[in-house]
Amino acid sequence: MFGIETPVLLIIVLVAVAAGGLAYTVLFPTIETQNKTSQRFKQVQAAETDSKALKAARDNINEAAKRKKSVQESLKDLEEKQRKRVNYASPPLKIALQQTGWPVTVVQFYIASILTGMGFGAAALIAGAPLFVVAGLVVVGALGVPRWIVAFKRARRFKAFLDEFPNALDVMVRSIRSGLPINDALRMIATEAQEPLRSEFKRIVESQQLGMTIPEACSRLHENIPLPETNFFAIVITIQAQAGGNLSEALSNLSRVLRDRRKMRAKVQALSMEAKASAAIIGSLPFVIIIMVYLTTPGYIMPLFTDPRGHLILGASAIWMTIGVLVMRNMINFEI
Repeated sequence: MFGIETPVLLIIVLVAVAAGGLAYTVLFPTIETQNKTSQRFKQVQAAETDSKALKAARDNINEAAKRKKSVQESLKDLEEKQRKRVNYASPPLKIALQQTGWPVTVVQFYIASILTGMGFGAAALIAGAPLFVVAGLVVVGALGVPRWIVAFKRARRFKAFLDEFPNALDVMVRSIRSGLPINDALRMIATEAQEPLRSEFKRIVESQQLGMTIPEACSRLHENIPLPETNFFAIVITIQAQAGGNLSEALSNLSRVLRDRRKMRAKVQALSMEAKASAAIIGSLPFVIIIMVYLTTPGYIMPLFTDPRGHLILGASAIWMTIGVLVMRNMINFEI
């Protein structure tokens, strides 16, 4: 039985192999065509993917170039606008009074200046000073002291603004990252910040309510507080409005830069304290010597105040002392 079935099985196997070979021979061109078609399709898909990637890369490059060009144009426009503006670093009296934060008009300032000059002159007459001394004190009291007070108050207000400005920027960054628009962030500073930030940002919010855009309203901050830091802030807001970008990241970088500038300014002031102390000692030394000589031997020092030649010496000494003090002041003052 086994011997009979074995040839049959062999025949079946050979027939199957022959049929398979015949089928492969007949179907080989079709299979090869399908393989080539599949490979070609894959190549086309890969080429399309590469083309899309290349197109996306080109679009990104073009977008970056357009954004860079827009930023450059924005900076150029800002520079041209700043050239046409008034020099707010040394502004007219009306603007200087506004920058102090005092509700004082120009007329009130002039009235106060006249009264101050008259007070200085009256005190000099009561003390029995010569007429030229009285005239000099009147000029100093009318023109020098009031303007010095305005400049001192103005600088003090600017310093208070700089101390709180980075904190205000951090609050704006957190507000924008939490989803609030920049209008609400500015309004938050205008209601919750300390003076003088509250009043200055309140002016920005009021300007927006009157129809001004955010960049225009923020540029007015530099007019009221003419500092490089406020100019940086106006430039960041203007560029973001015209060219787009991540505003929270830009304000965060600005806050870090402002803090670094303040640290550098404090370091420079600490290093220049020795020179300032030397300048104060040298500047006060002549007056201390005059007082000590007057207390010990009045007759030795009085010719300076009674003799015309002494008056000439005092005048020349005052001029040279003023020049020396101004030179030392310029030597120890550094702009950061």
